[in-house]
Amino acid sequence: MHAPKSVLFVPHGSPMFALYPGAAGAAMSALVPQLGKPRAIVVVSPHWETALPTVGFATRPETIHDFGGFDPRLYEMHYPAPGSPDVAALVMAALQEAGLPAAQNAQRGLDHGTWIPMRQMFPDANIPVVPLSVQSHLGPAHAYRVGQALASLAEHHILIVGSGNITHNLRDLMAIRMHGGATPGYVQTFADWVHTHLVQRDVAGLLNYRQQLSGQRAHPTDEHLLPLFTALGAAGADAQPGAFFRGISDHVIAMDGYVFH
Repeated sequence: MHAPKSVLFVPHGSPMFALYPGAAGAAMSALVPQLGKPRAIVVVSPHWETALPTVGFATRPETIHDFGGFDPRLYEMHYPAPGSPDVAALVMAALQEAGLPAAQNAQRGLDHGTWIPMRQMFPDANIPVVPLSVQSHLGPAHAYRVGQALASLAEHHILIVGSGNITHNLRDLMAIRMHGGATPGYVQTFADWVHTHLVQRDVAGLLNYRQQLSGQRAHPTDEHLLPLFTALGAAGADAQPGAFFRGISDHVIAMDGYVFH
């Protein structure tokens, strides 16, 4: 039996991904049998931003519908996975051992960056999910350091999932929806750049992605790429990233996903 893979980076797209998962969703579902059954899943989502790394301790985290103006069916969806205060305590301890101040939140539920990909991959909602926040103001190097702190959780059969998107420019998304147009060139350019640098294990280059003009266009703000850096750090220096899906949704959202072997 294969040991569980301990780290993933998955796309969550727009909230409509929950209704129309398409090829990216199919690839995420197909990946699950390779993972083994984890004890719990720690999900880092860009839709929970806090000053300090904050760990969700709720025993029954609610499904948060943190978006407006979408298909009414989305607001009827729920993902009733349990939480795990025991695993949350392990996450807290790992962060503190690494010298990272951390906080806990006993009320935090699962935002759409968490429940949408988890619902796609683990539809039975029978594996505990522990949310972990991001710190957008502290940038990629901090996100990578958080990931390094979490690396030891693999020994406890805990699956670490970074949820985000390789490109995420909502201004361009809205402009194309309003006025039409083709996929901007930077979307594929930046997705290819990330893929190349992941495969080459060029951590320094990835952390400095804003030196790339395509990176600045792809991410006007950092938060949707930060979970990739946390996954990269958690995977360890010897892990080899492999893309389980590469493709573009809604013209501007690269839905690439990676498993770290």
